[in-house]
Amino acid sequence: MEKPVQVRRKGRNLTLTTTIDVFVDLPQAQKGSHLSRNLEVINELVDRSVREPVDSLEDLTETIARQLLKKHEYATTSEVWARADYFLERKSPWGHTSMEPYHLVARANASRAAASVERSIGVEVVGMTACPCAMEMVRDRLVKEHPEIKTWPDDIPFVTHNQRNRTTVILQEPEGFDIEADELIDIVEASMSAPTYGLLKRADEGRLVELAHANPRFVEDVAREVLDRLLAKYPQMPDATYVRVKSEAEESIHKHNAFAERAATFGELRAP
Repeated sequence: MEKPVQVRRKGRNLTLTTTIDVFVDLPQAQKGSHLSRNLEVINELVDRSVREPVDSLEDLTETIARQLLKKHEYATTSEVWARADYFLERKSPWGHTSMEPYHLVARANASRAAASVERSIGVEVVGMTACPCAMEMVRDRLVKEHPEIKTWPDDIPFVTHNQRNRTTVILQEPEGFDIEADELIDIVEASMSAPTYGLLKRADEGRLVELAHANPRFVEDVAREVLDRLLAKYPQMPDATYVRVKSEAEESIHKHNAFAERAATFGELRAP
């Protein structure tokens, strides 16, 4: 279902256009689910958010997951996903301010046998990467063809091809931890070669290309960097906390894309 959800954010309320997917399991002897009960739960809780905004999408998914088990007395587990468009005001290094689009993800799994609900928070961020491999090949070829170039300063990048990068991180939110989506967006954006902006003047376009080329990264590098930054940002996160990072580079010189993914616990990431 697609619904407007009111979320409380730092003294103000946001309306998020949210797509909600809900699931319950069926016992072997039951042919089908009572689907109208799903809609009743969603309508009741989301419509209530108009009067009583929720603190986060994770809170909403957890509440829906619990209510589903109450409505479906035959079910032993429930799962809820919420995905929403989200905008943040961003200021480019060159002083231009614009509202930039992102995506929020929230997930909750409830089990009748467990007292707690497993919940996760995630974001999807679009930025850019510059290919290190092509840059190195261009540098080597030009140095060989132009012997007058003895050395090339490391801080002056060569040309290379770029990719639009889409990276998603979904992080389990342990009980007692309140993870801000804005923090995850900052982590992912900083892990790419450069952010992208809706508003760029001509001179800014050149500066952004220079910025990305000074920080070339493979799609695998982006995934690794996200994980490294998560470890640094949340040093108290329990070892059992699960995280998944997916990064896809929309290639500019190939007819295929490059994709990198890592799923692990914080304990596994901390291990030497």
